Amino acid sequence: MFIDDKIWIAQGEQPVYLLPKMANRHGLIAGATGTGKTTTLKAMAESFSDMGVPVFLADIKGDLASLAVAGSDNPKTLERLILLGIEKHNYHAFPVRFWDLFGEGGHPVRTTVSEMGPLLIARLLGLSDAQEGVLNIIFRIADDRGMLLLDLKDLRAMVRYVGDHAKEFTFEYGNIAAQSAGAIQRSLLSLEDQGGEFFFGEPALDIFDWMKTDTDGRGFINILHCVKLYQMPAIYSTFLLWMLSELFEALPEAGDPDKPKLVFFFDEAHLLFDEAPKALLDKVEQVVRLVRSKGVGVYFITQNPADLPPNVLGQLGNRVQHALRGFTPVEQRQIRAAAQTFRPNPKIDTEKVLTELATGEALVSCLDADGRPGIVERGYIVTPHSMFGTIDDGLRRQLIAASPMGGKYDREIDRESAYEILTAKVKQEAAAQQAQQAEEQRQKEMQAQRKEYERQQKEQARLQRERDAAMRRAYGGTGRRRKSPLEQMGNTALNTIGRELGRSVIRGILGSLRR
Repeated sequence: MFIDDKIWIAQGEQPVYLLPKMANRHGLIAGATGTGKTTTLKAMAESFSDMGVPVFLADIKGDLASLAVAGSDNPKTLERLILLGIEKHNYHAFPVRFWDLFGEGGHPVRTTVSEMGPLLIARLLGLSDAQEGVLNIIFRIADDRGMLLLDLKDLRAMVRYVGDHAKEFTFEYGNIAAQSAGAIQRSLLSLEDQGGEFFFGEPALDIFDWMKTDTDGRGFINILHCVKLYQMPAIYSTFLLWMLSELFEALPEAGDPDKPKLVFFFDEAHLLFDEAPKALLDKVEQVVRLVRSKGVGVYFITQNPADLPPNVLGQLGNRVQHALRGFTPVEQRQIRAAAQTFRPNPKIDTEKVLTELATGEALVSCLDADGRPGIVERGYIVTPHSMFGTIDDGLRRQLIAASPMGGKYDREIDRESAYEILTAKVKQEAAAQQAQQAEEQRQKEMQAQRKEYERQQKEQARLQRERDAAMRRAYGGTGRRRKSPLEQMGNTALNTIGRELGRSVIRGILGSLRR
């Protein structure tokens, strides 16, 4: 509850407040299942909204959508209000916007493959170190050649192209193993089978669309519908981490603002760190450490503080710890470790209390005005102003339809990118190859025709030689048949007559000319 310019989180012997100026120092909401973490999350999100601070949170069970509906009295809330000393509770709804990576329970949330980058894509695909190295090369080649990787078909086309031309790229970029390229392709197909094609594309999310306030100055609560997405833990955690990294990259330095620019609630935070490689863990720790200076507060929600790496846990200054269960030696050690993270209160045996807390009750410690951890207090979490439970699909659709974000994100855009460029390139290469093959075939045919012509010429020459030889044999070796005496006399007479006729004709003509 936002009151007197402070966030009232819990009430014990005295109220426990979270100061707006310290809200970007990050925080933790922890506790076993059913101990009241969701109530704490709702109460804090409502307070930030009333303060004018936009909020992002993931709705895993579907019960956070009720922030859009005003609450009402019921026996449990009335009992809590009496414990808190509140005579009249101002129930009201909050401005919400629904988002969904699948585009079903909210506006689609998309990013491009290039924007997510090889490190997160490798985690999303579950690649080995060697395969991640090849993926890095593929991204570098795409960047160097100005090829946009917008969606999965772009990445598939790029992987195939690099694999087919591996020898050309090896000298400049390093070895590109065909086995690694094949493994990446198989992982991409698996991601598609899970619906990955919905996640990548345009229009990509503009992170500043989360940082809006309504006409009353209240911050919008951006609810990512994750009921379906949560069934794919690697995809869920990777996309939330990408969203957090986008905030870090996009926002300018803000120093220590009077209140956060945005508060980011990371539910089921243990999924972010499960089986994460060290390189990724280092990046997460860096982002968490530095995003504070961008005016962003990050609040991790998990069952046990031990779920988080020590370097991350040590940066969480505002803590709400609900009950923990200690039935096994391991759980008891975790309870002891959790108790030691609080600044001691002489009136409270923190370790013992952690196992005794009722539902909705918690140990709370927030930073004071000087940034020091406050003494831990035991108290009941304040009652949210919005409705408990879920909302029906009809109301959800109405709220989605009324949002101005629909016109920007609901329609997918597919502009020219690596897939189209490489497809055209492959077609050009195929056409050039076909032309080359056709030319080679034409040359072969011409050569065959030339050889056949030469063969025919040789054959005709051979036949002519054979005929000439036969003639010589038939006519005494001269190639001519001897004339008989009678033929010789006939030829002489004909020659004589011919000569006489020739002189007669000439004379007649000459005589005529003379006349």
